[in-house]
Amino acid sequence: MLTGLQSDEHTGMSVKQILIVEDEKPIRDMIAFGLRRAGFDVLEAEDCVTARARVVDNQPDLMLIDWMLPDTSGLELTRWVKKNEATSEVPVIMLTARAEEDDKVRGLEGGADDYITKPFSPRELVARIEAVLRRGQTVGAGEVLNADGLQLDPASHRVRGSGEDIQLGPKEFKLLQFFMSHPERVYSRSQLLDRVWGGNVYVEERTVDVHIRRLRKALEPGSFDRFVQTVRGAGYRFSTRAS
Repeated sequence: MLTGLQSDEHTGMSVKQILIVEDEKPIRDMIAFGLRRAGFDVLEAEDCVTARARVVDNQPDLMLIDWMLPDTSGLELTRWVKKNEATSEVPVIMLTARAEEDDKVRGLEGGADDYITKPFSPRELVARIEAVLRRGQTVGAGEVLNADGLQLDPASHRVRGSGEDIQLGPKEFKLLQFFMSHPERVYSRSQLLDRVWGGNVYVEERTVDVHIRRLRKALEPGSFDRFVQTVRGAGYRFSTRAS
């Protein structure tokens, strides 16, 4: 029997809705069957056009996106989801037969929250979904954080600096929230991967550097980028003091 989230009768949790984007119907049906057995509500789409309509209309709790789709690649769909303000917070797990490390890095740098290689077992897929959903529950909780004119409000998911809104991607927001919650401490890339991405997710360490660069670029207008400091040979720290 599949293990995973059960109905709210057993756990008291609301039923999570998963959107499966997969063009091969037998695979889509197999995944849908396993997810329903595990207590999830399921939506389906066979191409990117249908998937875009589904995600905007229904706001699923998570998307499973196959890399190879008939109209646009799953990677492009993932980028669209993460760049669209209305859908940027929807977690994405990419499903693909591509097992090469560079492909995994491309998928994760494209905004995917996790990556699972075919063939996979239904139990593994359910476990990955649960892990990603658990990580998402921590965002949006906690007090407003302030650091020398830079303000982060987890409840409204808003960052402001010098009275102006600062636009951040989902991963950059999580990074900044973690940094501002733990100022002055140095964290290695592997520690940041564990704390921000989660310990059960495969992410190349250089992906951290990509998101650090994006975070610094977004913080540049108010010179807040100086708060995200590189500690040579050790990692990164958040500090309002000069490095």
